[in-house]
Amino acid sequence: MNYETHPVDFCVVGGGLTGMIAAIAAARRGARVALMHDRPVLGGNASSEVRMWVCGAHGANNRETGILEEIMMDNFWRNPTQNYSVWDSILYEKARFEPNIVLLLNCSCNDAEMEGNRIVSVRGWQTTTQTWHTAQASLFADCSGDSVLAPLTGAEFRVGREASGEFGEDIEPPQADRKTMGMSCLIQTRETERMVPYIPPAWANIYATDDDLPHRGHEVAGNNFWWIEAGGEDDSILETEAIRDELLKVVFGVWDHIKNRGDHGAERWAIEWVGFLPGKRESRRYVGDHILTQNDIRAEGRFDDLVAYGGWTMDDHHPGGIRWSGPPTIFHPAPSPYGIPYRSLYSRNIANLWCAGRNLSATHAALSSTRVMGTCSILGQAVGTAAAIAVRGGLTPREVGAKRISELQQLLMKDDCYLPWHTRAVPELSHIARLSASCGDPEPLRNGHDRPVGDAPNSWAGPVGAWIEYAWDAPRPVSEIRLVFDSDLNRTFREGDRNPQQNMHCCHRPADRYHRVPPSLVRSFRIESLGSDGHWTVLSRQTDNHQRLVRLPVIAETDALRLIPEATWGAAEARLFAWDVR
Repeated sequence: MNYETHPVDFCVVGGGLTGMIAAIAAARRGARVALMHDRPVLGGNASSEVRMWVCGAHGANNRETGILEEIMMDNFWRNPTQNYSVWDSILYEKARFEPNIVLLLNCSCNDAEMEGNRIVSVRGWQTTTQTWHTAQASLFADCSGDSVLAPLTGAEFRVGREASGEFGEDIEPPQADRKTMGMSCLIQTRETERMVPYIPPAWANIYATDDDLPHRGHEVAGNNFWWIEAGGEDDSILETEAIRDELLKVVFGVWDHIKNRGDHGAERWAIEWVGFLPGKRESRRYVGDHILTQNDIRAEGRFDDLVAYGGWTMDDHHPGGIRWSGPPTIFHPAPSPYGIPYRSLYSRNIANLWCAGRNLSATHAALSSTRVMGTCSILGQAVGTAAAIAVRGGLTPREVGAKRISELQQLLMKDDCYLPWHTRAVPELSHIARLSASCGDPEPLRNGHDRPVGDAPNSWAGPVGAWIEYAWDAPRPVSEIRLVFDSDLNRTFREGDRNPQQNMHCCHRPADRYHRVPPSLVRSFRIESLGSDGHWTVLSRQTDNHQRLVRLPVIAETDALRLIPEATWGAAEARLFAWDVR
């Protein structure tokens, strides 16, 4: 057998969106990172192996940004037909070509070495190379979903539903149990221009009439059949293979029902893809210094150590899944946004272990909201950023929260992660400048709020060719320009839709339009510098921008700078939320 050892600062186990983004965030801030993932592709439930779309906070302008939005914009730019192989490649390159990341795919973590209450190393078996990989690090994060490091390290964890009386949660049962939300094998379909027959396998379940599938939506267009769910009454880890077998019987039986047993308008629809890897909603959850509860969410989570937010309803799937004849889920209301505290993102009893994603420290009730991937992604960015701070300062996860929480919050906002009820610190060089524009009010560009909040647009808008100017009383050295453009946080699939636009389709129709970069984004712009001779010269010009957050390293000493939008991706005017000069 082969053996490889990787000495790093920070090891992330699990390469779903949460773990991948945690690794990227830490690596970009200077930490050496190992990312160990047991699948051939990154993205977890968002990958081509499961194909769940990325959901997040409800409500106007509440879409999650940061590294997740960067990935979304790359997908719009490079993947207009929403091909899952292209999507996989975008996720792959973000981690594979980040210089500070050692990427270990097809590598299943199955051992951990401990010294007291600290992890020293983790080991994984890589099936493709028949190699044992050991990651030695001072800091670790478990973003595996199933909390694989918990039983390997002795970390405290919970499984199942709490009794309603433990935390005063009225949506929990009177008695605690080990029941969870189940898992699903999703379906993708395609509408064709001809009649398409369907012959089910002999082992598929039979659903003779609609009464056999009560409360389950039968529409084909726009439906990924999330309600094909099982496993909540079983062990959601040990029995995954048996649960998958049950789900496949249901999947092919449901499609047989839709195609052959009643009129469901599916004559020209074909089943194009079925997930053979179940997408999980819930298994082990870590216990941290704070356990997020239903009541925390209902109270809006205004924690001092808030580092992320949620806003999905408490979407509590019945553990019976497809076996349950009642509604498959109950959407208990939740405010949007609500805050999530840093203290829920690290282990209470393992000193150097973070947890992020659906295995954060939360009750079952709270998890029913926080588990969606938009929320999990920004949890990952919070953990990765905290890890970079910890590496620089020789700190534990808990010490980052006790000593450096304000720094963590500011770094997250600088990286375009929205934190409700917080204001980003604007560089002094921007504050002391005279700010003017050829039209409109540019002052919101330095108010520390990088999206509309309530009735405040927090933006400047003007026609292509308009300008915004920072001017100083004397020449000033400039090293970086930071811009936040409008990527349309309320974008939808089609004009008039109420549902937010997700990263990928679950069904395909001939009339579907291509995905595209949001028209609101500024595509081309230039930065001009005023010299001592009174002439403006071009300091930087970008001609094919497709990102919301743009950072430009520059070297200049100038009396004034101007930003001139030259083109958008289709909108009549350019919109900007922030222009920082430092």
